[in-house]
This record gives sequence, structure tokens and C-alpha cells, in this order.
Amino acid sequence: MSEVTIAGAGAAGCTLALLLSRYGIRCTVLERRTDPFGHPAAHVINARSQEIWHRASPALARRIAALAAPAEETSVIRWFTDLHHAPLGDIDLLADTAQVETVRNHSRFLISHIGQHLLMPVLWDALVLDPHIDFQRGVHIRDVTMRSESATVHTDSRDDTAEISSRFVIGADGANSTVRDALGIAMRGPELANMGSVFFNAKLFPHGIRPLLSWIYSPAFCGVLIAHADDDYVLMTPYLSRHQEIARDGRAFWARALPRVIGRHVPFRIHSTGTWTMTSQTAEFFARGNVILAGDAAHRFPHTGGFGLNSGVQDAHNLAWKLAAVLEGRAPTSLLHSYESERRPVVERFAEQSVANHFRLDDVMDGLGVSNRALAQVSRVFAHPVVDGSPAVIVEKIADRLMNLSMRRTAKLLGDRPSARDLRAAVERRISAQLEHFASTGLEFGYAYSGALIRTESTPQPMDGEGVVHYRPTTWPGARVPHVWLSGGSEAMSTHDVLDLRDYTLFTLDPQAWCAVVPEADPVSVVGLDRAIAARQRVLELFEVGEHGAVLVRPDGHVVWRTTDCAASAASQLRRCLGDVEISLATEVGS
Repeated sequence: MSEVTIAGAGAAGCTLALLLSRYGIRCTVLERRTDPFGHPAAHVINARSQEIWHRASPALARRIAALAAPAEETSVIRWFTDLHHAPLGDIDLLADTAQVETVRNHSRFLISHIGQHLLMPVLWDALVLDPHIDFQRGVHIRDVTMRSESATVHTDSRDDTAEISSRFVIGADGANSTVRDALGIAMRGPELANMGSVFFNAKLFPHGIRPLLSWIYSPAFCGVLIAHADDDYVLMTPYLSRHQEIARDGRAFWARALPRVIGRHVPFRIHSTGTWTMTSQTAEFFARGNVILAGDAAHRFPHTGGFGLNSGVQDAHNLAWKLAAVLEGRAPTSLLHSYESERRPVVERFAEQSVANHFRLDDVMDGLGVSNRALAQVSRVFAHPVVDGSPAVIVEKIADRLMNLSMRRTAKLLGDRPSARDLRAAVERRISAQLEHFASTGLEFGYAYSGALIRTESTPQPMDGEGVVHYRPTTWPGARVPHVWLSGGSEAMSTHDVLDLRDYTLFTLDPQAWCAVVPEADPVSVVGLDRAIAARQRVLELFEVGEHGAVLVRPDGHVVWRTTDCAASAASQLRRCLGDVEISLATEVGS
């Protein structure tokens, strides 16, 4: 019998299963689909997610990284009135070469653009090949029941029904989570827009730069075009009512709309179409009994920022080492209570940034196109039961008319009139203020945890600016330990590679002294930063504890405690810190 049942084989569920496998923990993964979803959703893959996959399997991380296009091919974001005319303006994420070089030093990986339709087959292959994972596809979850020491998932498949019992059940089954519904946990937060999308193939931009994102504002269409591999694209646009053609018959709508956007002379092939509701919602609880929510089942964001898939991978990372500690008898069950207390502030910050990005897009056009603020208000009107229940043909006509009137305002940007040139120049000036939407290194690496498992300091977490675009590596308790290359063996290793799976890792430039004061019975592995390939001064700057201090790090790479004192002076502090954490597991965390 599996010790953990994971509902959903999305990025969060796959990552959790693969991380647990490193501990030898058996998992059952239940997925309602028989094949990976072919309509791309996420496409931004953070370096932090790739670090986590490398933790699960370096070979897996290499396979995923190989899917990414070169950075220079995915760095430009442009605004257009027409894809075949000169752009209104753009942002080139590689233009600031000094910043790019700084970012390259933060991790062995770079943020990448990989369509989820390419990512998921790789993750599914890894599940199939893993001997500790029972991957079951075509399985629908009907219900979840809980006992004091276990939980049972009731399933339907093409052949039969079944009951699968395990110590823990993880609901990673997406935005419309059956597990969450079975627990009676509500989602809190607003719905912001209805979105329709088409995944298609066409040869666009044959003689110039192929932007990663093309924001289009024209009288005929407003939306965003996302470039994928092999001349594939996703085109998205908002709509107001489920009675509109884009929601009723997506293929028919896009067959007519695509030529207006990409050019009537451009051949295209539609792969798939879809609709979704853009929300910013968080579950009122992340767990109940032995059932825990992760990924989209626990939190949903607007796509503006790329935090959705990546935050689910982070959830899995936070949860894996804690589940392993409980299942192996190294920690009480109350350790798992820290999952929500640590992750909730992080995902709420991501949600805040995503929503800000979504509404900040209005500033570029400033009254010249479809306003996201207006869309949110009008969409709520069309969702009202009185309006939604009116004759469909009337609702459709009104919704189409409102969208057309809104888009028609973009005509002011067209032509060679002085007023049009002035408006286009104003749009170009405003575009640079959108940088946080597309470059959020500070949030990618800089999210930090607080609570009973972290020994807090009186000094605040250091940040550059707003802590969104820029990231300052730090060993402030709760933060991700800085990446530094260490010599040893046949190839260099990152500080993230040498983290102990089960015990704490203590980093120091004075390893001999610290080894002498750390008892063998303590769950602490000492790693000498004197092996660092970087200059000693750089290591001192990154780790912030001087020549003789130390930084204590959890198995998930987040700092627990640090000291600038030497080993002889700080040994009692270290033992007290470890003791405090043990007490916290039994009292504060479980209270």
C-alpha cells in the first residue's frame, strides 16, 4: 500500500511524487486524463522550479531544460495595433546586460519558456519509470473520506470502482479540485475575467524578431499572442458571457478571428481551443485531517506573472521533506501544520503581484482599449443569474456589442495624424513601467518563510527596491540559501546539491571548528564554504556570517538560523536552536 495518494498529475502532483521517491516513499498518483493535456496553459518556468526538479533528479532537470528555447529568442515583449505594422513599443529583457549577468549568478538555471504541453509528457514519463510511484490514469475521484490515521480516495475508472487508502492524501487536482470539494473547503477571492484561447500553428514574423509575447490592441481584436516552439502560438482574448460564440463554439469563433489577427494571407492550423476564468482565489484552508491541498487546488492567480505552475512546484517542495520526516518517524504529524503557515503568505504575495500586473496593463493604453478594470466589473454583471438567465441570443448580442465598442477606441492610435502619432508615443513611454510583469527575479528567488521552524531576527529581510525585479541573495532566516559553486569530485556542485535529504546542513568557512562542536548524534551535516570556487570575499558577502560564523539550512534549502559567532561561542546557540525547533513541532506548530 502506498503511504501517500496524490490526486492529480499536474506539475505539483508530479513534483511531489518524484521528491518523495528520493526518500523511498511509495506514492499512488491518480489522474483523470489518459494523456497529457495538449492545450498549453503555463509557459513560464522559473529557475527555482528547475532547481527543485534537479533536487528530484538531475537527469529530469536536464531533460526539462533541453526543452527551452535560447534566452535570446524569448526576451522581447511587444505591443502592436497590427502584427504586420511597426510595434508601438517593446521591452527587451536582455537589454540590461549587467542585470542579466547578475541573474545568471543566482542559480545554475535561468528562467525559461517551456509550454506546459511539452513539460508534462516529460514529468509523466518520469512517473512511469519510477519504481516507487504507481501512476494510474483515466481515474476519476468521486469522494475522499478521512479517519484518524489515514484517508481513503473513492474512484471510478473505465473498468471498475475502487477505494485507495493511505496515510495521507494530497489534493493536487487543479482549479476544480474534487478533493477540495469533498473536504468542503471554499475558495476566497474575486473572478477577474473570462478568457478564451486558441492553440494554433502558423509562420508568423518570418523576417524579424519573434516576440515571446505580443500584446495586440486593434479595433478588430484585443488580446495577447504567446509564442511557443515549432511555430506554435496561443492567442488569448477576454469575453463577457458564456453565451458568446467564443465560449459556445470556440473552433468556429477562432476560424473567423485568426485571419483578422495574423493576416488573411497567412495559413494556419488550429490544434485546440479553450476557455477559462481568470481568478485570484485562495482556499480558506490548505488541509483538513490527513488531506492536504497543493497547487491550483489551493490557490489560483491571474496568468500575469507566471506564478501559477511555479508556486505549485514550490508547494510540493515545502511539503515533501515534511511528509518524509513524519512518515519515517523523525517528526510528529504536527510538522505538517507548518505547510500552510509557511506557504500561505508566499502565495498571497504572488497573488497580489499577479493582480497588480493584470490591472497595471491598463496604464499602457490609458483609455484606448479594453480595460481590465472595466472587464472585471462588467463580467460580474453578465455572471449575475438574472442576466445570465436571459434569452441567450439577446445576451450574446449585448456582450458582443460592448466588446466591439470597447475595442473600437483603439482606432485613435491608427493613421498618420499628429494626434495618432502623439498617442503612440505616449504608449511607448508607458511600456517600460510594465517590467515587473515580465521580470520578477526578486519574487522568483526571494520568497521566504517565517514561523515556528525559523529562528527569527530583529532585522527585516533585505530587499532591493520593491523586491520584485531585483533579488539580493541573503542568509536572512527563512530565505533560500544562496547558490555558490563548490569544488569536489569530478565536477563542481552547487550549495543546493549538497543539502542533506533528512538532516540540517550547516554552511561555514570554518568547517573544522564547527565539526568539532557538532555532536555526531545531532541531525546536522557540516559543509565547508572553503571549497567555494568563487572568491572568498564574494562568499563572505553572500553568506553574511563572517569568517567563523555559520548558516543552518533545512532540507528544502531555506535558512533556519545563522550566527556570526565562532563555533566555540555559538555551539550552545546551535543546540538551543535545534531544541527550540523540536519543541515548536510539538507545541507551537500543532496549536
